[in-house]
Amino acid sequence: MPKVARQYREQNQYNYESYYSSSERYYRTYTAAPQSKPYSNTNADFSKRPRQYVRHTVDTKKVQRNNFIHRVISISLVLLMGIFILPKGFEKVTKPLFTGTPYKDIKVDFRDLRFPTVNYLSNHWFLGEHSLQGAETKKPQMAFLTEGQRLTGLENQLQNLASLYPSIHPGIYVWDYQTGDYADINADEIFATASIIKLPVLAELFRSIEQNELTIYDEMPLTEYYRTEGSGSLQFKAANSRYTIDTLARMMITESDNSATNMLMAKLGSMTDINRAIRNWGLKHTGVQTWLPDLDGTNHTTARDMATILYNLDNPNFLSVSSRERIFDYMGHVHNNRLIQAGLPQGTVFMHKTGDIGKMLGDAGIVFMPNGKKYIVVILANRPHNSPLGKEFIVKASEIIYNNMVR
Repeated sequence: MPKVARQYREQNQYNYESYYSSSERYYRTYTAAPQSKPYSNTNADFSKRPRQYVRHTVDTKKVQRNNFIHRVISISLVLLMGIFILPKGFEKVTKPLFTGTPYKDIKVDFRDLRFPTVNYLSNHWFLGEHSLQGAETKKPQMAFLTEGQRLTGLENQLQNLASLYPSIHPGIYVWDYQTGDYADINADEIFATASIIKLPVLAELFRSIEQNELTIYDEMPLTEYYRTEGSGSLQFKAANSRYTIDTLARMMITESDNSATNMLMAKLGSMTDINRAIRNWGLKHTGVQTWLPDLDGTNHTTARDMATILYNLDNPNFLSVSSRERIFDYMGHVHNNRLIQAGLPQGTVFMHKTGDIGKMLGDAGIVFMPNGKKYIVVILANRPHNSPLGKEFIVKASEIIYNNMVR
């Protein structure tokens, strides 16, 4: 070896050994098998720690550094939104709600923004505006029947009659004006109304007339929109022929005209307005769900609800005397006299409204007996589709009820 090289090696011998020893220690530390006991932080030789422990220390520092960077970025974004975006949003959105839009050609209907479904979801109409009216908390507008003793003898006879007609399911309510005594057979059970629903429509019509919302002399044209099948002669009349409210109401009751009923419901506002009125009266189980004819029986009531309506037709706090006289005139000339009236003797006056669809047959009215007494009777009968047994049951039930009431 040359002399110069040998001197250089001797002078740097310490550096070579130091380098070798540190490299060897690094190799032995990072390739050593894991210790059987974990290292503690107390008096630990960090040069002999396992490889994974050293890596964990390095990763924690990186996470801390990354979290600091994320916080800086988040704060910067919030500051940018506060400086540039929020002021523009205030000027373009918030401020116009109070001061009006700066774009004069754009008209904003804030009522539609507040209640966007008002055009198709409403239950109240006033001065050309639809709205959603909450539950009524006022005193019911109708007076409820004051019931006396229960006529259990009459109920037993009606139950025995029903046992002879197992395919007929009845709902019956009878109430004596003089004593308040009553008979109840499923009177609170909900039945389809068929055309008996025209009684609450008639009552609301005359209440609207009394409130000067319309008159009996107002006219309506028969359009194809209102023309419908089923009972009544109006469906065969000429298009756009005009009829007074009085004529339509009379046809609705005497002929049970479906087209006239739909015209009157539309005149009063809608089915929704009829239902609102019924709720205001205090009735909970009567409602209109379908324009007539309601062949599926979705319009509904109970025998007790219908008896309450009949009672209030003669209530001066509900209808005036002039309205009552006209209503009783309609109800005293009903063409269908084959149900309850067929079970009454000659000389008995019956003011009523019938209903007839495939699965339900019914009659509801006030009986004026020759001896001066009167009573309310409602008979609703579910039956097999168009079964004549429904009519037979109602006629016999009417005979039984009259014989008990006359005594």
